[in-house]
Amino acid sequence: MIDLNFSVVGARAERYAAVPTVVLRLRIAESTGAKIDAIALRAQIRLDVQRRRYAPEESELLSELFGDPSRYGDTLKPMLWAHAAQMVLAFQNEIEFDLPIACSYDFEVAAHKYLASLTDGIVPLNLLFSGMVFVEGAQGVVPEFVPWSCEAHYPLPVAVWRETIDAVFPNCAWIRVNRDLFDELRRFKIASGVPTWDAAIQRLCDLAKVKR
Repeated sequence: MIDLNFSVVGARAERYAAVPTVVLRLRIAESTGAKIDAIALRAQIRLDVQRRRYAPEESELLSELFGDPSRYGDTLKPMLWAHAAQMVLAFQNEIEFDLPIACSYDFEVAAHKYLASLTDGIVPLNLLFSGMVFVEGAQGVVPEFVPWSCEAHYPLPVAVWRETIDAVFPNCAWIRVNRDLFDELRRFKIASGVPTWDAAIQRLCDLAKVKR
């Protein structure tokens, strides 16, 4: 029976992807010496949000997800970030390969809201692996399941995630609004005579400050 050990050895932003993509560099070590023909690998990537500390400015932004910091003992739970899949080529003993992770940039998605609230430091990742391993044997290629116990942890730098988003949407953020609200905002923009959406929203923020 094969014995697989997974680890993450690095991470980078994919600068030429169509959507924001973090690329994790993975290593698989197989200790029995079996010849691996291929692995149809799947990974569930979780954010271990309870495994880092938060600065006051981060906690302020995270309050809509986790509430007041006094409640973090109850509210900080692992959060699903993404699913990814990759075909691993033939190897024996050890192999390194890239695992691309497409990143949402929608503020309706809790994981993106969480990541966008972080100013520095690391994001503790937990990768849970599954899939099928094709092993060369005396009777030909034999399929085996990737054991459910296979996982890896990695401290992803927040700077890598920010570089990933900025590679596709530099200095931009995206929110979804319903069509009626968008029409109202469009009418306000036209009536105010401002040239851009940024200027229209800034005008609304200025008006809100005056009314306080």
